Amino acid sequence: MESESGSRVDVPARVRVRRRTDRDLGACVRVLAETHERDGYPVNWPEAPGTWLTPASLVASWVAESDGRVVGHVGLSRSGAGDAAPGVWSARTGVGADATAVVGRLFVAPSARGRGIGALLMARAVAEARERGAHPVLDVVASDVAAAALYERLGWRLLATVEQEWGPGRKVAVRCYAAGS
Repeated sequence: MESESGSRVDVPARVRVRRRTDRDLGACVRVLAETHERDGYPVNWPEAPGTWLTPASLVASWVAESDGRVVGHVGLSRSGAGDAAPGVWSARTGVGADATAVVGRLFVAPSARGRGIGALLMARAVAEARERGAHPVLDVVASDVAAAALYERLGWRLLATVEQEWGPGRKVAVRCYAAGS
């Protein structure tokens, strides 16, 4: 499989990426909880994690399975009010933010890392965005250096680091990325 930068992505043995179904939500929430426990992602644990994984703006989502077990997740959404990257990309390119698709809700089970699963999920989301005629963008908390390193390895370009308000008196630095051309 090729990544969006054109480099080869080796498919890990016994791992497949497929569309997420409603039956996968419980497994996704369990993997998300493991990820939150280990890495603090998401920064704010959602009151309803299943709903957090299925925002109204969601256009598609996928899971990675290894030996029949869900080990990763990614979603693709329309630009929303809380997304910084679409606006930054729009300001840079002069093209409306509605011409973007936001890659998000990416996580891989701690026990399944180091096998290229994150890259596989990203490649699938990018391919879908491009099939829809949209440019893939994403936001990541600036302190998440592992995620930023993955995106940069995959050829994503840092657009800017901006501050977002994540609650009364709580500002968070967010890195905005766009997929390479």
